[in-house]
Amino acid sequence: MHLAYPLVVAALLFSVGVYGVLARRNAILVLMSVELMLNAVNLNLVAFDVWLRDRLHGGQVLTLFTIVIAAAEIGLGLAIVLLVFRNRRMIDVDRLRELSEDGTAPAPDPGPDPAIESRTGEGAVR
Repeated sequence: MHLAYPLVVAALLFSVGVYGVLARRNAILVLMSVELMLNAVNLNLVAFDVWLRDRLHGGQVLTLFTIVIAAAEIGLGLAIVLLVFRNRRMIDVDRLRELSEDGTAPAPDPGPDPAIESRTGEGAVR
C-alpha cells in the first residue's frame, strides 16, 4: 500500500475540520470539526506505523490514547454546551463571547466594599 493514499485522505479530513472550526457558529458543529481533525491525526499515526513496520506498534498505541482523550474532550465539551444552552437558550459561538448573563439588564450594585469600610471606618466614596 502506498503511503500517499491515507495521507491525502488525512489531509482532506484535517482541512474539513479546520474549515469547520473557523467557519461554523454552532458549538456542536465546532466540536464535530475538532473530532475530524483528531481522526485525521489518528489516520496519520496508524499509516506511518504500518509504513515503518514498527514492532512495538507505537502509532497504534498513540492512536488509542488520542481516542481516549477525544472521548473525554467531547464529554466535557457537550456538558459545557448543555449548560450554556440551559442558561442562554442558544449555542451560537459568536454570541457567547460576552460574559454578561443577559446583556440587557445591568448588574446590581453590590454596595460598599467591606474591606474598604473596615480600613476607613466609614463607607467608601465612589
